[in-house]
Amino acid sequence: MVLRSARSPRVGAITALVCAASVAGCASLPRTPAPETSARARAARSYSGALRVSLKGPTFRGRAQVLLALQRPDALRLEVPGPTGARLVAVARNGRLTAVFPAERAFLAGPADAAQMEALLGVGLTAAELFDVVVGMGSPRLRAYEARWGAGHPMEVRATLPDGGRLTAKVEEAELDPELPAEAFSPPAHAGFREIDAQEARSLWSR
Repeated sequence: MVLRSARSPRVGAITALVCAASVAGCASLPRTPAPETSARARAARSYSGALRVSLKGPTFRGRAQVLLALQRPDALRLEVPGPTGARLVAVARNGRLTAVFPAERAFLAGPADAAQMEALLGVGLTAAELFDVVVGMGSPRLRAYEARWGAGHPMEVRATLPDGGRLTAKVEEAELDPELPAEAFSPPAHAGFREIDAQEARSLWSR
């Protein structure tokens, strides 16, 4: 399982990530996997991965290293690392999103819909849609989608988002159908933290 913790071997703080594949290496990956490989990836019920993400959107551009855990139908945990720990820990489940900024003792809470994901992350896709993207299915709302495959799952995905933004995710490592602990998708502790809006939240993790 990719998601790791300093407090627990299974879930929590971010570790530094390095993209193992070069641009040339990613370009050599096949666009069309064997049918059985594609079928196994699309049938996955959970996903855990370390990714390097680039976004070029109408109002926001940035790059981030990300640890991502997903579970059908709608659970998500996303962590963005900082020099001394997680800059952002965002968890979505059962239609609710909680994003916590430990260093700033701040949090954002709201619906886990595409609009809120867009406001926070610049990527207007739900957890279910993000799951489809990383396992090679794309999403009907995407303007364009392309995946380059490794042995068992996409190693690079490129998508044009509903707002015209371009998302690229290069996978450093990933696991399909890992056993994810229930607490991975529990809202991170934020007692005593101040509540902030999405605009401030985005500025905290992207600066």
